[in-house]
Parts: sequence; C-alpha cells; structure tokens
Amino acid sequence: MEDKMNKKVILSLSSCLIFLLLTGCGLLNRSNKDLEELINVYTRDASSGTREAFEVKVGFKGDLTNQAFEVSSNGDMATKISRDPNSIGYVSLATNFSEGGIKPLKYDGFYASPETVISNDYDLTRNFSFVTRKSGDFSSRDKEDLLKAFVDYILNSKEGRQVILAYGGIVDVDTGVYWDQLKENHEIILKDNKDITIYTGGSTSVEKTLRAALESFIPLAGDFEINMNHTGSGDGYKRTLGSEKDGANKIDIGFFSRELKEEEDVGDTFLKGVYCKDAIVVVVNGNNAEIENLTKENLGKIFKGEIKTFKELK
Repeated sequence: MEDKMNKKVILSLSSCLIFLLLTGCGLLNRSNKDLEELINVYTRDASSGTREAFEVKVGFKGDLTNQAFEVSSNGDMATKISRDPNSIGYVSLATNFSEGGIKPLKYDGFYASPETVISNDYDLTRNFSFVTRKSGDFSSRDKEDLLKAFVDYILNSKEGRQVILAYGGIVDVDTGVYWDQLKENHEIILKDNKDITIYTGGSTSVEKTLRAALESFIPLAGDFEINMNHTGSGDGYKRTLGSEKDGANKIDIGFFSRELKEEEDVGDTFLKGVYCKDAIVVVVNGNNAEIENLTKENLGKIFKGEIKTFKELK
C-alpha cells in the first residue's frame, strides 16, 4: 500500500513539474504543427552591403524583427538556410543553388535571372562596384599598373565580361571589346609578375565573380598572385581609403554590394566603377514546398515579424 502511495505522489509531482516547464516555455499555447511552421528569419550582419540593399529595396530599413538570426557572409547564409527547414533569407544570384540545398523564390512573380534583370521585370537588384587605393599609395608602380590592366579587363573586355556572366554576374558581353585590342595599352602584362600579389576585400557577395575574373586574368598578365579577404562592404572602403588603409588588413581594391555612403569619400581613389549588376534572391530551405512566390509587401511583413508562419501566406 505504501509503495503504491509513493508512486502516486512521485507521478503527481512529475506531472506538476512537466506542466510548469511547459507553461514557463509557452509551449502549451502552441501545437506541434504551429511550432514546425514558425518562420526563422535570417539576415546578414550590419556591415553587409547585401543587407542594406535588401532592406532599402524591400522597404523596411530600420524595422527588421529582433528575432532575426544574423549570419556572417553570403556563403554562411546559404549554409544556414540549407540546414533549417523553416528558414527564409536572401543571397546573391551568384550563389550555387543546386548544390546548396536552398530554393530560390519568385519576387513579385519573377525569378531572378540575367534576362529578367536586364528587362527590369526583376526589381530586387544592386550594383557590384569597387574602389582602389589612391594613385601612388600602392606598394609598387608595377602593382598599380597591373591593377589598372585588370580593371580594364573586367570593365571593358568581352572575355572578362563573359567570365563574370558565367559566374552569376549580370553584364552586357556584346558591347565589350576583345582583350587583344585593349592589352596594347598595358605593357605591364608582358612582364613576369610572379612577385606581385593583388589584395582584394570588401563584399562577400562578389567573391565568386571576382575570383573567376582574377583567375582568368592571371595567365594573361604575368602570373601574379592574389589574396582575397572579404568580410563585408564596409571593409571595402575602410581598407583602401579609410581608417584601416594602412593596417594589417589593408587591401589594393575593395568591393561593394551596395551604394557608397555619404561619409565614404572616394575622391582620392585611383580607380572606381561598377563591374556588373547582381540580383538579390530570396531563398528558403530546399525542402520547402509551401511557397514559390512572395510579393514585396509580404516579404517586408515577414522580415518585420508581422507574418510569422508560411501558412499565413496561403
């Protein structure tokens, strides 16, 4: 009798404890299905040009939900989305979607592609741009000349533009000039440049197109070396012309996936420009079959935390 009484007491205490834990966590107010369908919003860190361009274009800058998870780079975003079945985020069009386990969505009825960006049907776009150190502030005159040749290659040559297009950048190849014509202006490419290292940094979104362009140019320009250290658009300015231009992480050319800010004075830069356009693509987990298209209005509501589940969109 006493054993039965003890078991009842223990069972009652256990039930009370479970009840209190569930109540404290708020779980009794949600079904398992509701928990599974809560949207996890992912965003880039505050220094990201992609984040700034995305928030401005969608129209919620300053109103991001405080429940959003921050990620450190374009690649990190793709990884996090691929591992979270209830996630939503945004990446560059240059991202490898087929291997990443992520699913691109339509935005206002259109998928992102070079064709829909050029036709202006897909509006969620931004420029990939760059600035360099000022003239005379490079480690050698040869490096300065080599960088000038590379910029000419990516901005004006058919070959450079074709590489950028093949790796996800949006650019008009047909209006370019063959490199054989342009290279006559750059004697530096005839030298052995193995002792020169070009340091790049800034936006993480540009890495795929930039690396492809650099690697295609190396054998055309004396086999120089490259060092890519990309940590966000803000560092693209700081490490070429700003507060870190003479620090341990200084770079020769910095890249941006957003517009330059008013306080980022590039008046002293040796070279600057836009080398291609990019689309920002809204993505969900690759196994998410519930959603295919988002309007600008609904996308804003998700990232502001006003829409909390995918079923609210149906």
